Amino acid sequence: MEVGDFTDLEIFMSVHATRVVASGLSFTECPRWHDGLLWFSDMGAPRRVATIDPTGHIETVVHVPNAPGGLGFLDDGSLLVVSMEDRRLLRFDQGRLEEVADLSGIATWHANDLVVDVLGRAYVSNFGFDFLGGAPPIDATLAVVAPSGEVSAVADGIEFANGMVITPDGRTLIVAETLGGRLTAFDRAPDGALSGRRIFCELPDFSPDGICLDAEGAVWAGSIFHSEFVRVLEGGEVTDRVPVPGKWAVACMLGGRQRTTLYLCTVATSMAEMLEGKSEGFIETTEVAVPGAGLP
Repeated sequence: MEVGDFTDLEIFMSVHATRVVASGLSFTECPRWHDGLLWFSDMGAPRRVATIDPTGHIETVVHVPNAPGGLGFLDDGSLLVVSMEDRRLLRFDQGRLEEVADLSGIATWHANDLVVDVLGRAYVSNFGFDFLGGAPPIDATLAVVAPSGEVSAVADGIEFANGMVITPDGRTLIVAETLGGRLTAFDRAPDGALSGRRIFCELPDFSPDGICLDAEGAVWAGSIFHSEFVRVLEGGEVTDRVPVPGKWAVACMLGGRQRTTLYLCTVATSMAEMLEGKSEGFIETTEVAVPGAGLP
């Protein structure tokens, strides 16, 4: 069954309603659950990383002038954040924002999302080409940044590399190929190298963006150009849907005390409004049955 189809199988599927817990934001992206808070990037003005607590209180953590993207955390509690437009990986600690790595040797356009493994290696995705400017498509190459700051290419031929997750055993990385309409899996070696590329699932006409993983190995995915989040099993069976009518379903994260609160980054916008900086971002939630797992 393909995303977007409504058949008799729909009776076996869970459809979830949402609750808005934060509004008046710009373009919410890259949510992460860490230390009892939801962390997220607000990519439009004021271009910041922020947190929201269980009561809905929002605090700015740091401003990132060239647009914050993917977020991750090191063992010492410091924050890694992708600086999208200048293609850098930054570290924020004790009030200071400093460069960890220059990604421009691998990222051929804006850097994008991020996942950090247990040893502090950061996998960073990128657009590949000037998508918003209408440039001809160019496949993206995934970068991995070692704790030393050394940057290496680990996989190429990704059709607009976006959200990523690492399974709890650390052996598999899954990446959303937004323009490929699929989730792609790789085997991870102990040194962080990727191999064994395979299709986790096809998501035709869905354009997967931000993703997260649950304890049953299913992936929750948003679609930047569709008004829906889905939970999909390896092979492509969709078990749950979360419609967000009139908004872009951008990215998601499982958090909360039991990690069964699905946090949703949504944006009310058109392409023209987004390019003009007029989008309105939201954080929404819904409760689900299976808790989050893996990284981020």
